[in-house]
Amino acid sequence: MKTQAFGWLAAAVLAAGLNASYHQGGMPWAHEMVDRVGHNAEAVIALATGNADRFLAEAQVVEAQNEAAPCPLQAALARVQSRIARSEARFDRLDSAIVAREEAQAARIEAQRARIDARIARIRIPAVAVNRVVVPMPKIDVCPRIRVNVPRIPRIQIPATPVIHIDVPGTV
Repeated sequence: MKTQAFGWLAAAVLAAGLNASYHQGGMPWAHEMVDRVGHNAEAVIALATGNADRFLAEAQVVEAQNEAAPCPLQAALARVQSRIARSEARFDRLDSAIVAREEAQAARIEAQRARIDARIARIRIPAVAVNRVVVPMPKIDVCPRIRVNVPRIPRIQIPATPVIHIDVPGTV
């Protein structure tokens, strides 16, 4: 059991070391293999989906890779061109997907409009004859009067104030 665990541990350490080396730009042969597999897969997908332009671009990239590059600069340029071609292909796919989605939305709206037009065409409004209605109104010659009865407050009888004379000595 311990031997098996040590074997798995050794495999994990080896895989981690190879992964780090690969991601730091080492092992150019591995990068070339990954690029070639990526281009071949893109070409197969383009051929399967019927995109002749993408297939042609990928075939040109694979052909350029098969030719021996005399210097590393040309190899790097070929890799950059292949990445640009892949990016353009992805952008074209995205653009065509957006256009297709918009066309589908327009088709749904047009179908909804056709259904509404069909419903409106089925609506039957019967002809209605409207006769004039004359309502006789009584004629009033005199302006009506309103009578209001206001009760009168009874009068209170107050006796007359008595006059009082005061005699003050020394006055006339």
